[in-house]
Amino acid sequence: MDGLKVALLSDSFPPALDGVSNVVKNYADRLALGDGNVTVLTPQWPDADDSGLPYEVLRYPSLDTRDRLGYVTGLPFMPKVAEKLRPIKPDIIHSHCPTVSQILGMELAPVLNVPLVFTYHTKFDDEIRRELHGKLIQENAIRLMVDAISMSDEVWTVSRGAGENLKSLGYKGDFFVMPNGCDMPIGIVDVDTMQKAVNGYDLPENVPVFLFVGRMIFYKGQRLILEALEGLHSQGVDFRMVFIGKGENLEEMKKLAVQLGIAEKVIFTGAVSDRNLLRGWYRRADALVFPSVFDTNGLVVREAAASGVPSVLVAGSCAAEGVTDGQNGYLVTESPSSLAVKLYQLIQNREGMRLVGENAAKELYISWDDAVQQACDRYEYVIRRHREGGYPPKTVIERVHDEFFRLVGDMLEAGEDLRNGEWRLW
Repeated sequence: MDGLKVALLSDSFPPALDGVSNVVKNYADRLALGDGNVTVLTPQWPDADDSGLPYEVLRYPSLDTRDRLGYVTGLPFMPKVAEKLRPIKPDIIHSHCPTVSQILGMELAPVLNVPLVFTYHTKFDDEIRRELHGKLIQENAIRLMVDAISMSDEVWTVSRGAGENLKSLGYKGDFFVMPNGCDMPIGIVDVDTMQKAVNGYDLPENVPVFLFVGRMIFYKGQRLILEALEGLHSQGVDFRMVFIGKGENLEEMKKLAVQLGIAEKVIFTGAVSDRNLLRGWYRRADALVFPSVFDTNGLVVREAAASGVPSVLVAGSCAAEGVTDGQNGYLVTESPSSLAVKLYQLIQNREGMRLVGENAAKELYISWDDAVQQACDRYEYVIRRHREGGYPPKTVIERVHDEFFRLVGDMLEAGEDLRNGEWRLW
């Protein structure tokens, strides 16, 4: 990390709270160590305060789209952004989002004569189809995203499955798997912290506790979990299922638990922002249940492993990469019956879960220090290759710009919120 000057571009950064924001913050914190230098470029966020950070955060204007999308939307076509970054003279630009940040990276990299790396974190096509209505707009947005990603000198993915998803969308280039790390230290948190985390919740001592951590949106598999638990409940099996997080489907999940007759065994805590208290929940749990086929990496699997907790995952999902059933985790098919059978088996052998959790800590955990060091090693390779002329010139940047403006125009026409002036410029 010593001596490197890195510019990190992300549509999401604290105070925004999501997976990409967490990743970029961990990159920045570790790149700032030693005699290196890191600068973060990100959209303006209401009430953002970057004054306490040991590196510079350059914020550019944005639309306040939080009510509609949950986050702000940056406006990257600002010459002043390039002028602010030029004196810093970064060695490399690393973009973490495929639209605004990536287009900004496409503009800046040629001006600064540095390579552009892009990390594909999320199955953005699923997000696009969920947020944008109209097949034509969806197809145009996905094509724009793939074209923009293709302008990178090197594309990283957080898992092999994420890379295959990107290929399925029309990306023709190569990708390099660069895993994310875990910001939780390996080891079990103290009993007092655990008690503070779980205080006030109905968690009988001898009843198994299963845990889900993440956004409360059904495509992460919560419906599958609840339907599987209904099967256990109908057999007279006692358990507690704890959901940690918030999201647009939270109230629907609560109603579904009532409809299935398992509400007294299901706990919704809301978001837990204190990472130490979250470690307390991991200590209390017997297993993490995370049947998401949407997630490309599943950081929560490594968080659980840090505390010696095994995960129950869908075989073939990105989150399950590196997991061997019964060795360092558990695998099921994407069905309530398969999950119910697996959970019933685990309840009969809680000591076995503990041993598998120990293996998960040894075999699945990777710290952010190690992950960012891997990234820095690759940065040096990319920088060296760029200086030697090893990357072909990019020739469709203007077309990507044109398509971006055309897509924004389509969204303006389709978005009643925009016509009514409800989205504000920050």
